[in-house]
Amino acid sequence: MPPKKTQSDVDVEKMDRIVAESRRSWEQREQSYRAKALKIHPWVCACCGREFSGKRLRELTVHHKDHNHQNNPEDGSNWELLCLYCHDNEHSRQEVAESYGEATPGKKREPASTYRPFADLSGLLKKKKD
Repeated sequence: MPPKKTQSDVDVEKMDRIVAESRRSWEQREQSYRAKALKIHPWVCACCGREFSGKRLRELTVHHKDHNHQNNPEDGSNWELLCLYCHDNEHSRQEVAESYGEATPGKKREPASTYRPFADLSGLLKKKKD
């Protein structure tokens, strides 16, 4: 007789099925717009200009210009092909920009640091002259 499954075993199996289904769905969606992008755009990294063909074509990725993976127009206007390195760089730059926040015109931003190392430099120089 097989051992009885506990609630945690059932939960783990259910979670594994959900994750596997999600991955399959994402891969199918990715393959559909990737295939379309490869038909529309030349096999060249839009950033560094490297050309790709054969087995190395897998190193060419589809980048969403507006960073919205759900925005996949049929004309490919939201896509650009980037090599793995340029794609990683693009997303890293986006993360940095988001961490700093956007500047709003007419609104004063708080200084990044309140430390002012030369705040009283003129007073110190005057004391030294005297």
